[in-house]
Amino acid sequence: MSVFALLGAVLVGCGGGTADTAARGSASPSASASAGAAPGPATVRKAPPTMAPGPGGVTPVYTRRTSQGGDKVVALTFDADMTADQGPRAAGGERFDNPGLIETLRRLKVDSTVFMTGRWAEEYPDQARSIGTDPRFEIANHSYSHYAFASPCYGLPTVEKRDMAADVRRAFDAFRKAGARNVVPYFRFPGGCYDDEALRALGPAKVTAVQWDVVSGDAFAKDADAVAEQVLAGVRPGSLVVMHCTRSAAPVTEQAVRRIVPELRARGYRFVKVSDLMATTP
Repeated sequence: MSVFALLGAVLVGCGGGTADTAARGSASPSASASAGAAPGPATVRKAPPTMAPGPGGVTPVYTRRTSQGGDKVVALTFDADMTADQGPRAAGGERFDNPGLIETLRRLKVDSTVFMTGRWAEEYPDQARSIGTDPRFEIANHSYSHYAFASPCYGLPTVEKRDMAADVRRAFDAFRKAGARNVVPYFRFPGGCYDDEALRALGPAKVTAVQWDVVSGDAFAKDADAVAEQVLAGVRPGSLVVMHCTRSAAPVTEQAVRRIVPELRARGYRFVKVSDLMATTP
């Protein structure tokens, strides 16, 4: 299997749900956002919508918005990946960030959600703060270490079940330390891998797990047009697209976005954050 195909399998094949499954649980816009960063004393921000936990506090899973009257909205999401042990590679010059992508999203006026690891925020605190204070973006949790929450998960090291909630809280702490304010209580499993045990173990973290229904295939891709075509072929009203904000592992994402955005707008789509998508989910 090619690397391109393998990464597609990673993102789709690890319990991420189907394109027709909006959520596990029911929407609860008034739920607490206690996991996110607290607003400043002069700022009043509406709590982002979350989903009600399942029986026994099991973490709910959101995949896409079910269509309402053909409203053409789509959420582009970007995983800012960095594992806990990749510091030496960053010190050696490998770039796990992608500031050009963020600037392109700003220039094109695309609201979006960045699923960030705590280790990424520690490596690039100025960028984490810039993203997390820009109203066009929101930061969601992609774990602290980018270790897997279920095994096997394509070679990723695994977080012990007893440490999962603490790993998520550690990432939120890293966002706050960097100065990010637009932080939402959403979590994306590294590699997309999870099981029922992981959903139970994450209950104390009080997050809504967010997956996707459109795989961009940008991880390790070298052909921006192939990435763009895969996204354009998969998007439906209410879709949630997974992409990456990691230059070394997804070098053509910014180029692909420059094609994806105008073509989807020409089809009548508008771009929203995950919190906006979730707020309008029946």
